[in-house]
Amino acid sequence: MLLGSLLVLLLLGTAGTASAHAALESTDPADGSVLKSAPRSVTLTFSESVALLDDSFRVYDPDNRRVRTSSAHHAKDAGDTASVTLPAKLGTGTFTVAWRVVSADSHPVSGAFTFSIGKPSATTTPITTAPTEEPLTGSLYDVARYFAYIAAALLIGTATFVALCRPPNPTVLNKPILMGWWTLLAATVALLILRAPYEAGTGLATAFEPSAIPKTLTSRPGLALAARVVLIAATAFYLLRLRGRERFGRVALGTGAVLAVGLALTWASAEHASAGIQVPVAMTSAVLHLLAMSVWLGGLTALLTVLYRSSDLDAAPVARFSRLAFASVTVLVVTGIYQSWRGLGSWDALTGTSYGRILLVKLGAVTLLLAVAGWSRQWTGRLVGAEVRLRVPELVRAGADGTVASGESSGGAGEGASRPGDGSEDGGDGAQDRGDGSKDRYRRGLRRSVLFEVGVGVVVLVITTLLTNTLPGRAAADAQKTATPAGIPAASVTTVPFRVGNSGGKVQITLDPGRVGLNSVEAVVYGPDGGFATVPELRLSFTLAAQKIGPLDADVKDEGGYWGTNSLNLPIAGTWTMKVTVRTTDVDQVSVSRQVRIVR
Repeated sequence: MLLGSLLVLLLLGTAGTASAHAALESTDPADGSVLKSAPRSVTLTFSESVALLDDSFRVYDPDNRRVRTSSAHHAKDAGDTASVTLPAKLGTGTFTVAWRVVSADSHPVSGAFTFSIGKPSATTTPITTAPTEEPLTGSLYDVARYFAYIAAALLIGTATFVALCRPPNPTVLNKPILMGWWTLLAATVALLILRAPYEAGTGLATAFEPSAIPKTLTSRPGLALAARVVLIAATAFYLLRLRGRERFGRVALGTGAVLAVGLALTWASAEHASAGIQVPVAMTSAVLHLLAMSVWLGGLTALLTVLYRSSDLDAAPVARFSRLAFASVTVLVVTGIYQSWRGLGSWDALTGTSYGRILLVKLGAVTLLLAVAGWSRQWTGRLVGAEVRLRVPELVRAGADGTVASGESSGGAGEGASRPGDGSEDGGDGAQDRGDGSKDRYRRGLRRSVLFEVGVGVVVLVITTLLTNTLPGRAAADAQKTATPAGIPAASVTTVPFRVGNSGGKVQITLDPGRVGLNSVEAVVYGPDGGFATVPELRLSFTLAAQKIGPLDADVKDEGGYWGTNSLNLPIAGTWTMKVTVRTTDVDQVSVSRQVRIVR
């Protein structure tokens, strides 16, 4: 109820507009405009800075033929623009512009619009509102994100539990720490490999092109992932140095805190917090939110492990974690309210956008999690109380014998440092029996509540990951203002590197629409320096071995700067083998094959 009330107060105070995903604010030429003469360029302006891809723009003429353009660039060096230069002679009719860029928070965004020269005409270029990502690539990328979040919570939370809660047998937590470390490393490497096809919306095959990883490492999300790999390696060295210690000094704790903050920054610097309004505050909030989540949920997993695997666990580590969890929940509530306000922007967005609806589900899950956490705190209080009651007779007997000083007695009761004695004076045995029975019962109750708490926590983590991958309410409101249809027309773009003797290059081959039936082919040859190159001959053929079809010769012709044809017919959907033969001299040539997916 407190969380909901604070959220209401903050939402009522919202002002201004901003976005975390890039929203298209304007186009030049304007969408649907009719021009007297051909424009020299197409320029898009966004609500935040964007990164450009090799295939950020596709311009189609009224006959659905792709128009040759320059490479995409930022207009006037403004990071929130994307521009492309058009050829001098375009003809008349309606032209379609499809675009795709990567917003500052690492999410690809796309759309399409039209303009006409002279007068509007019919166009056969499809403009779809369907997602532009390759489904398998997007799904694998999301799965890797889920595992990265869970692994970070397990690694950071378990290590924090060992260092600050001081369980009696910390070796039982070595396996969870190791599992968290390896899972985080594997998930991060997977994200690094999948980043290029995820941005381009292409298939998995493009992830293994030679230029994929270098290109990823030039972007902010790629640099953040690379930094995470380095920090994961440093964390391994740190954990190995501290292995087997039961106490940790200030230097060790400080180093661990720096590594944890560094890992959290690799998320904050490449997601919603890095763009939009109040970026410094949002980055700080995101780091604190992730760390608090990790300490709480990862610590719960550690506590559950200790409860099941350590028979000698006393109440002191449980009480320490209870205080730590309460502080973490406080941080989560404060930062969660701020992030919800920043992402939503208005009441309407709470129910009128996907981001708002997912946020409502998360708030419900968090409310349940807080209720279960309260249940766990009750069991913790009972366990601590049972242990104190169990030790009172021993302290009384020790005081009567003069063997324990008052200060030691009080410390033993508070921290559980001493164990019950064997004496039976003043009914001591009966009190001990009752205390042991209570402790066992309360420990079982705590196990059940913590297990439930961990289960709900995993659900919250999954919802959180969905939320970070969803267009925030503020950005959705900005995007609705332009009402630009989303989606790039289907096309297949394949880059084929080749090498002949001591020189080489690459061929970029575009199949439009990349579907069953007639396709246009555009093949551009690049030299080793990345510039356009001319070759005396280029041949393309397609084979579908599974259906015993082919090879089908594409019969591409030299069109003056590129090789192309409009008459390639691929009759069946499937994964075709495309053979590219490049002849660089009268006697030197090379053939390279690549897999191309053709859909219905």
